[in-house]
Formats: sequence, structure tokens, C-alpha cells
Amino acid sequence: MGVSREQSQAEPSACPELPEIAPDAATEDRVGTRNRVARLILANGPSTAADLAVRLGVTPAGVRRHLDALLAEGLVEAREQRVYGHRGRGRPAKVFALTGAGRSVFHHTYDEMAIDALRFIAESGGESAVDAFARRRFAGLADRYRELLADTDPAERPSVLADALTADGYAASTRSTATAPTPGKRPVVEGAQVCQHHCPVQHVAEEFPQLCEAETQVFAELLGTHVQRLATIAHGDGVCTTFIPVPPVTTAAAAERPTQATVSEQSEGASA
Repeated sequence: MGVSREQSQAEPSACPELPEIAPDAATEDRVGTRNRVARLILANGPSTAADLAVRLGVTPAGVRRHLDALLAEGLVEAREQRVYGHRGRGRPAKVFALTGAGRSVFHHTYDEMAIDALRFIAESGGESAVDAFARRRFAGLADRYRELLADTDPAERPSVLADALTADGYAASTRSTATAPTPGKRPVVEGAQVCQHHCPVQHVAEEFPQLCEAETQVFAELLGTHVQRLATIAHGDGVCTTFIPVPPVTTAAAAERPTQATVSEQSEGASA
């Protein structure tokens, strides 16, 4: 079990493409305005619907429709506006603020912080310390996935692994590499490819490939067989592709399977 260094006939670029959904113009306009509403709240802090309407140049009713959608998604929350000094009659105006989930949608400098942290680890403890960090990072993932794969037939494990990766944001898919043998050409190794169409740590892995290596090793341990990493997004490929050979035949199964000699003998006996 481990990461195979053998060359495979499998093509990393042959991964199935994920289906794309092309929104119509109305949908694009609606989503675009909703994003502008959220960005205004991010830039200006808690805001009333009236304030947002003025800044966007739309009606308060139009803004409220977008706010209702953001509230339903848990990206904003409604609060009572704080009043400083003398408070007039009536209830205070309602303001809308981003939640933690809403803030996480926007770009942060987490990649830069992670790269700086790993550089510090490398300078302080050497490459072995970076390797240890990478292994530790994927240890939690291995623990969670191991339970999912424990009672799964070996042939189904690649697809189960892909589903688990998709749930964690990797947008994974699988494809079979089994093909009929071609005379005069090297036989294609039968197996499956797990294709990850998204890499959450792409920019960090570009400088620290130990993250890719640790992830691949975890795949080998979870699947109970050697695997081969064919391509990675961090290295400029369009998709991270891992080749998984077909599970080896067990001794018991091999004993039950008739050999060619046995088949020939049975045929000759039947002819006699």
C-alpha cells in the first residue's frame, strides 16, 4: 500500500467534466444585485433597507426582496438600529448586518497567512516539520472518511470517496479506466480515477507540495491499495487526478477461478 511511482496509461485529462448550469440574464442580474447588497453591508456596516436602496439606486421594496433572500440563506441578520442621544417616537429602524457565514463568502487573506505560517515552520523545523504538519492536517479527514469506507466493497470505494470529497468542497467525480486490450500495444491497467475539480488549498500547495503528497498517501491508506497521482491543480493541471488500480484478486477467489489449463483439460474430457 502506498503511492505508486509506476507509469499508467490512464489519462489525467480524461476526467468527466462536471455539469455546468448557465443562468439566464434575469438570474444573473438578480444574483449580481444581491451580491452588491451584501458587499455594501460589508463595506458600510449594518445598514437599513432605505440606505441600501439609495446607494444602489433601486426602490426599498426591491432591496427588501434581496435582503429576504440573504436572510433565508443565513448570510445576513436583522437588528434594531442603535440610537445615540434623544430617541424619537416609534420603533427604531431595522438594520441588516452580515453573519459569520456571510463574511466567509468574501475573500480573505487566509492563503497568505497559511503560506507565511508554513514558511515559518520550514525555517524553524525544516522540511520534516512541514511534512509532519501536512500529515496531521489530513489525519482528521482520514478519520472521518475511514468510517464511511469501512463496510464498503473495495470496488465501490473510489465513488464513495469522491462523494465524501464533494461534500467537503472538492467537487470530485470518478471514471473507469478499464478498456479492451489492443493488439501490439501495452495493456491499459484497469482501475478508476478520482478527479477533484476544485482544490481549497491550491495556492498553498503550489509552494508546499507536501500537502498533495500527504493527501495522496491518505487516499492509499483509506482505499487499502497503492495509488498514483497523475495530475494536480497546484502544478497547473486542470484537475487533481488520482489513479486507483482494480483491487487485487484474493487467494480464495483465485483458487475458485479455473485456470486455463483446467479449462483445457475439462474440454478434452468432454470431447472424449
